[in-house]
Amino acid sequence: MVKNKKRNIKRNNILQVVLGVVIILLINIIASFVFTRFDLTAEKRYSLSPAVKTMLKGLQDDVFFRVYLDGELPSGFRRLANETRDMLNEFRAYSDHIHFEFIDPSASPNARERNDTYRLLVEQGLQPTDLRVTNKGESSQLIIFPGTIVVYRGRELPVQLLMAQMGQDPQKVLNNSIQALEYNLANAIDKLIHTTKSRVAILEGQGELSREQTVDLERALSEYYNVERIAINNQINSLTVRLQTDSSGSPLVNKYKALIIAGPERSFNEKDKFLIDQFIMRGGRILWMIDPVFAKMDSLQQYASTMGLANDINLDDMLFNYGVRLNKNLVMDMSALPIPVKTGQVGSQPQFDFFPWYYFPLITPSSNHPVVNGLNAIKTEFISSIDTVEAPGVKKTVLLASSPYSRIVNAPALIDLEILRDEPDPRMYSSGPQPVALLLEGEFTSAYLFRLPPEIEQNEDLGFRKQSRPTRMVVIADGDIAKNQFHITQKYPLPLGFDQYTGQTFGNKELLMNIMNYLCDDSGLISIRSRELKLRLLDMTKLASERPLWQTVNVLLPILLIVGFGLVKYQLRRRKYAKK
Repeated sequence: MVKNKKRNIKRNNILQVVLGVVIILLINIIASFVFTRFDLTAEKRYSLSPAVKTMLKGLQDDVFFRVYLDGELPSGFRRLANETRDMLNEFRAYSDHIHFEFIDPSASPNARERNDTYRLLVEQGLQPTDLRVTNKGESSQLIIFPGTIVVYRGRELPVQLLMAQMGQDPQKVLNNSIQALEYNLANAIDKLIHTTKSRVAILEGQGELSREQTVDLERALSEYYNVERIAINNQINSLTVRLQTDSSGSPLVNKYKALIIAGPERSFNEKDKFLIDQFIMRGGRILWMIDPVFAKMDSLQQYASTMGLANDINLDDMLFNYGVRLNKNLVMDMSALPIPVKTGQVGSQPQFDFFPWYYFPLITPSSNHPVVNGLNAIKTEFISSIDTVEAPGVKKTVLLASSPYSRIVNAPALIDLEILRDEPDPRMYSSGPQPVALLLEGEFTSAYLFRLPPEIEQNEDLGFRKQSRPTRMVVIADGDIAKNQFHITQKYPLPLGFDQYTGQTFGNKELLMNIMNYLCDDSGLISIRSRELKLRLLDMTKLASERPLWQTVNVLLPILLIVGFGLVKYQLRRRKYAKK
């Protein structure tokens, strides 16, 4: 009887082992044919978007990432490095063509070799971060390159992984950088694998910003698009081409994916407006950067005051029809760009001090829309407010707004440097946030509906459209937001967003690039930027006050649990064997 029982137990154990092995083999066989991953995080931080998965699965050649986040790093950069490694591992899970390595640019003990490496990385397009760290009472300088060089078929592209933001908590800056990892890495791959570029036109002919004033924007846009400068001049073929078809009539299609209108100062005639309207009706996208009020700092260099006058360029009716109204006013904001003002003279040298110029609001994006999410503050000059009006089928989204400490000055407005002499009265800056940039999406109605004679409306050569295809446009009430400064003495153009007086770089270039990518993006890749990872930070005040309590709990609780578990087990064993 005992032998049979032991034999059955042995047989059952063997069967369990065999069954376990078979189950493991079956799971591996099924897993080799069916690919799936499970993301148990609350915000799905390790789940790639469908657009990125599609792009990765379609890779035809190897993509190599050289990530310069290795070695002795502060905790924040170490976290960024770990998150970058995790994201690249996610990429590699969907494509065998993804390869990466982490490099310490400061690994060499030789100072000259380290400096040569730093210089090479800067030439390749990566920007260093210079930190002062203290270890065991000793202070030292640490240079970090929080970026990666992406290589594909011999082409290289630098990607900054740290998204610096003025005035933001370092933890939030780090979190925003981690949020943007998927987009920044995927966008770099997308730029390298697509050799054909869409065409984008910058309009001129009405006093818009010149080529010199937009040279840095055009340079940045040329990485994504074929950029041209055009003047419409009443020519129907300036924005369109005619397709030859077998049917009667030759339909018109847009030459360009998008049109940029930056800071016009002269009126548009009705023919040019009609051609722009029909460009939109055929699905064209437009970035409008319009100054509703004409005001320039040039006058204030000679005189203590100037006037801000309404800038009538004959676009109000057109924009109103699309769902937006540009107000003839100026937004003043207590969050403003400092400007140098001459305050005295020492010998032959003038003395300058910096004062916030309330007509130059610094706009800090607060929306989580992918166009502005995580951007640095935006530098503006004499910007105006925007209102929305009813337009069926059009969705409106506020992209940028002034701070809560704003006020409105209607045109004509006296602009006087005397306001810098006194501290501002907060009671005068209580108008609340003022929208200054809007995104419009949907199907627009033509601004020339019911305004054309029948012979023009029914003319097949013109191909008049009453309703647009689904399209997008962005309206910003500041034409100078795209203008780069020029060096004071040497007169060469400076990077867009860089202010040579304060030495700070603002987010103007990133904003306009995001806008154009969003307007022209049909893959949905930029929508990744709206992903939000929640900051789960400790309450430092509570942590400091309750530290002794939790230290005691952490030390004693495990001991008490072990002792308690031992006593319970002892009592159970004692009762069990006492009965026997």
